[in-house]
Amino acid sequence: MAGLSTATPNPTGITLHNKSKVLEVSFADGQTFRIPFELMRVYSPSAEVQGHGPGQEVLQTGKREVAVIELAPVGNYAVQPTFSDGHDSGIFSWDYLYMLGAQQDDLWARYQQRLQTAGVERDAPMPTKAAAGGAHACGSH
Repeated sequence: MAGLSTATPNPTGITLHNKSKVLEVSFADGQTFRIPFELMRVYSPSAEVQGHGPGQEVLQTGKREVAVIELAPVGNYAVQPTFSDGHDSGIFSWDYLYMLGAQQDDLWARYQQRLQTAGVERDAPMPTKAAAGGAHACGSH
């Protein structure tokens, strides 16, 4: 999970836009970001997506049409979305959401580069766990 920075402005509003598939988050510094659900899903801060250290990230594909079906508060510092593909282990702190919003152009470019490097299409289905070597047994997902 992303750290909780005192430098990140507090959120002043958060709205799910299911039709356009974006999360709109406003912050006390006047910034408002419209973060696509797909971007949130492919950059989920969960261990399932990020791994347990550098180089262990799992490239996410087939997430263009993913929806957020629930958004639960986590204390006063984060939200935990449940995505339509069943993913629900990412806790998005306010500073992580701010980073996603502020850096989304760069994050999209990096995602496209990772897809190209891996030789996979954005809409390709994710490999099944059996094909990917079985279930992960660390207990974090």
